[in-house]
Amino acid sequence: MSYSVLKKLPPVESILQEIPLSLSAHQQITRDRREVKAILEGRDDRLLMIVGPCSAWPKQAVLEYANRLVQLNEKVKNELKLIMRVYIQKPRTTKGWTGPVNQPDLFSEPDIAAGIKYTRDMMIKVIEMGLPIADEALFTHNAKGFLELLSWVAIGARSSEDQEHRIFASALDCAVGLKNPTHGSLAIGVNSIIASQHSHVAVFDGYEVQTHGNHHAHMVLRGSNNAPNYSIAHLKEVKDYMDMHQIVNPSVIVDVSHDNCLIEGKKNHQLQPSIALSVLESIKKYPELNQLVKGFMVESFIKEGNQKVDSVHPEDLDLGGLSITDPCLSWEQTENFLLELAELRSLEKTELPKEALA
Repeated sequence: MSYSVLKKLPPVESILQEIPLSLSAHQQITRDRREVKAILEGRDDRLLMIVGPCSAWPKQAVLEYANRLVQLNEKVKNELKLIMRVYIQKPRTTKGWTGPVNQPDLFSEPDIAAGIKYTRDMMIKVIEMGLPIADEALFTHNAKGFLELLSWVAIGARSSEDQEHRIFASALDCAVGLKNPTHGSLAIGVNSIIASQHSHVAVFDGYEVQTHGNHHAHMVLRGSNNAPNYSIAHLKEVKDYMDMHQIVNPSVIVDVSHDNCLIEGKKNHQLQPSIALSVLESIKKYPELNQLVKGFMVESFIKEGNQKVDSVHPEDLDLGGLSITDPCLSWEQTENFLLELAELRSLEKTELPKEALA
């Protein structure tokens, strides 16, 4: 193996003891996981909304965003199940910063031990505010110490074809959304769901184990090949594949960012709300698709847009909630969007009896 040992990491158990999860927070996570599963099963008609920064950094801005989301949640919780993105790894980096879990200080050397403590503390603080959190399982070997905190897990477009991630998903206790691959094959995307919903024999923590299969593994449509894939035709194709393979709890989350909001090869983050609203409008005529689409993923932070770290002097870096990775909606845009979405869902419920009588 071609590497140099930098230092030995502290045992995960010592970090868990240093930054523990309280009993009340653990009970909250259990409730949130149960509610997410109920939405995917169709027993809860709320929309699942995974919303938050592209990358969870810096901590104080993330916590400020979480505080605002808690207050907004009180207004929309009857129609929307909000889960905050607290993504601690940066999955698409070819070089440079790989996320706060590896490098909590952008302008210092990577320090994984410090990063684990930094991000676990941040995650627990968000949970203690009353919010469920989500993260992307970029690596499976460093999940211990974080998995217990998550109410929803994402497997990214570049990982969902990897068998290790599929087996990992099949062993998770919480719902997991697997993104369609970047090349766009929805058939292969559904193959990820098939593998994740079934049992496998594998090695975990030095043990030979048999995973139980995750019946709440579902598809996240994120666009592909610089084009969107949330149209009626795409949704029907996914539904047909899921029916063909007898997927349990067939469900789709539409990621309204990434390739789904590209225009002429350039991302337009401002389109995210209109994309979500257009999807909901278009599926009204198709009851089977209305049942299939369970929610949306949105990139959002305190300030609109993003900043490029490589071109900014450390003293000029905006630490007040401006993304350092993908551009995000501002808080005001996010709040208006979620309030509008909740109001539309509420109106649909009041109008339903009239349609039934007609």
